[in-house]
Amino acid sequence: MTVEPTDPPAYDPSRTDPEPQRYDPATAPGPFERGTDGPKVVLAGVDGTVTSMRAVAYAAGLARRQGSRLVVVFVAAPPVLASLTPGVGGQVQDALEELGAELRTEIGSVVEELGVPLTFLGRRGDPYAELRTVADELRADMVVVGASTQAGHRLVGSIAARLVKSGHWPVVVVP
Repeated sequence: MTVEPTDPPAYDPSRTDPEPQRYDPATAPGPFERGTDGPKVVLAGVDGTVTSMRAVAYAAGLARRQGSRLVVVFVAAPPVLASLTPGVGGQVQDALEELGAELRTEIGSVVEELGVPLTFLGRRGDPYAELRTVADELRADMVVVGASTQAGHRLVGSIAARLVKSGHWPVVVVP
């Protein structure tokens, strides 16, 4: 059996194409879709390292461009050994609280110049657990963190990797 090529049908002005599907705003949002007008809450984790400060700068710029609120979370996570040595735990906690206050002041002055609404939260505990809790509570549209520079994280996983694996929100890891 041989099939002969045919010419395309001639133009017919009475022929109409089916109506294209239109966007329906009542469609349920996907798991990562928190809103329809861009991100409303950008959450950044900070610990005072160079990469975490870059992450805050990136998050602040993103929040400014998108008209979003910036939430910066500092988690004071005292080293395990500090709790085992009497008297050292209090000194470590004081140092962490002082670092948190310094970061709040430094970040606040920079973000204020950008005109971005800022909320700075200080928490105690496991950084991953606290960032996850705050992001869920605030329904963050994304979480921005700095890449880890610690060699041990290559073996046990960094906070950034754990946040990505949890799959609750988009995560941006800034080098």
